[in-house]
Amino acid sequence: EVQLVESVGGSVQAGGSLSLSCTPSGFTFDDYTVGWFRQAPGKEREGVSFINNDDGRTYYGEFVKGRFTISSDNAKNTVYLQMNSLKPEDTAVYYCVADWVRNSRLDPREYDYWGQGTQVTVSS
Repeated sequence: EVQLVESVGGSVQAGGSLSLSCTPSGFTFDDYTVGWFRQAPGKEREGVSFINNDDGRTYYGEFVKGRFTISSDNAKNTVYLQMNSLKPEDTAVYYCVADWVRNSRLDPREYDYWGQGTQVTVSS
């Protein structure tokens, strides 16, 4: 079965850290763009961070720059999102995505592969 497998999120206090991982099942990332969207209750889905798996170029939403780091371990076929200095406004369900991006990496419609979603909760 072709799918993306995400690690479990978690709950932390503000200022804490969490790490997410995303591993494909039934395929490899190769030169896909891989990243995360997130969606909080009552809010629109927003792009958090992405990495081009072929050249390593990264993108971060302004709201996570300097706090989150995305990385890829090609030997393990896994992409990681290290989240530091977490804020209550980072609370959301985080979805891993992967695909060849033709236009905008921030457009959810670019991605055919989605993880199951994992809850990240940051308390104040």
